[in-house]
Amino acid sequence: MLFGKKRLTVPSATEALPGREEKMPVAPEHIILGQTMTPPFDKELEIIIFGMGCFWGAERCFWEIEGVYTTAVGYVAGLTKNPTYEEVCSGMTGHNEVVQVVYNPRLVKFDFLLKKFWESHDPTQGMRQGNDLGTQYRSGIYYFSEEQKKHALQTKKEFQAALVEAGRGLISTEIIAAPEFYYAEDYHQQYLAKNPAGYCGLGGIGVELPVNVDFVPRSPLDPPE
Repeated sequence: MLFGKKRLTVPSATEALPGREEKMPVAPEHIILGQTMTPPFDKELEIIIFGMGCFWGAERCFWEIEGVYTTAVGYVAGLTKNPTYEEVCSGMTGHNEVVQVVYNPRLVKFDFLLKKFWESHDPTQGMRQGNDLGTQYRSGIYYFSEEQKKHALQTKKEFQAALVEAGRGLISTEIIAAPEFYYAEDYHQQYLAKNPAGYCGLGGIGVELPVNVDFVPRSPLDPPE
């Protein structure tokens, strides 16, 4: 998902592409979990959005977790309305590639989702992730509640301390209230399930977040919740 030389700053409102009113069509259900990817969701479920570089691998990282109800990839924190993938990759929308995670907090702790987030990518690289360069590859947490914000900031502090101890740099992760989520094109949804040999640039840096929560993988034989 490397598309040549990319701009490393978000465009201004006057520079950004105009977009369109038409929303992206969304498939009726997640091909792995069998659940809807679009709201409304049951009231006991909660939503968080993560940016970790290429969204193909980021989505797989979370659909494998027990307690995650559904996932979808898309674009947030930009200026262009209902952007396309090509527009986002141009660097002229300001959007980030993200995964929207809908989860049941009775079945999976939010701190565990944060642990997976911090440990599964390099949050110190600014507008890139490995060889993927551009504004759409920035690290980000987009929260829906003050409680989520509190935990995001606390785990950032704890992970930064672990990074310093490991001789790593400063976290550049964007942590803001969730802006409007624009769904990506259908071929991007659950991409690595549709294309098992497809590109995945997701990878951690071998530093652990010291949060005492257990990973509960979803068995491939488990039926959808």
